[in-house]
Amino acid sequence: MSNTETQKKIQELETEMYSADFWHDKERAQFVIKEIERLKKELLGDKKYDKGKAIISIFAGAGGDDAEDFVRILYEMYQKFADKENYELSLLAESPNTMNGYRSISFELIGKGAYGKLKGESGVHRLVRKSPFNKQGKRQTSFALVEVLPEIEKNAFELDESELEISFARSGGAGGQNVNKRETAVRVVHPKTGLSVFISEQRTQEKNRARALEIMRAKLYQKHLADEEKKQKGLTISDKVSIEWGSQMRSYIFDPYQMVKDHKKEIETSKLDEVLNGNLDIFIS
Repeated sequence: MSNTETQKKIQELETEMYSADFWHDKERAQFVIKEIERLKKELLGDKKYDKGKAIISIFAGAGGDDAEDFVRILYEMYQKFADKENYELSLLAESPNTMNGYRSISFELIGKGAYGKLKGESGVHRLVRKSPFNKQGKRQTSFALVEVLPEIEKNAFELDESELEISFARSGGAGGQNVNKRETAVRVVHPKTGLSVFISEQRTQEKNRARALEIMRAKLYQKHLADEEKKQKGLTISDKVSIEWGSQMRSYIFDPYQMVKDHKKEIETSKLDEVLNGNLDIFIS
């Protein structure tokens, strides 16, 4: 059942529940209440995508050069995790700086259970260390945002392309001289929400466009689920995420001691090197 069909079924059952004679048939009433609860969990949950691949993007936040280097550190951590799990890593887009770091990078991990294992990685990550970019060697705090998306079935969420702005640019990635001469890179923007996707690593504009639309569908789907969950809980819907102090879900501390702390799960470990080498079991189990 697609999300649209699930929502329609919930509305039908809720209409029945609010009818004057709803409790005349107690057995039916109990079934309807349980079915509404089940369908809402199905709508808000994404476990059906847990066995599929994970689409991951990492963005530098506050912290300048250190934040962009932090993106590199996290990317390499997920690379090592992929090697450990025998997942295939496919690069989608990258925006490198001149010091071996990245302003942003997007890739996908292809393998059974990739999204289920890594969906909890979504959020703001914080790095504390003596900065290699600071002449005085002072401690620097920097931030990066990790976004993890599932691959969404086309019939699970309707994507209205008339609401999108699609533009093309020259690919800056690998692919040879002829590729870079053509505008193969694709940017897709959803102005209503401000969501955007940039894909540059496929060989043709058509393939980049298709991948960008797939990822935009996943972004809009996740936003829809998050908004619905907030409505259910009576919370205010806010789209803004600050990639800075106070919003971190995990901290990586290099100095004056070594520790990785997950603030959401209240888990911490002193085995910093193991975590950066892709051993994320403590956080994803």
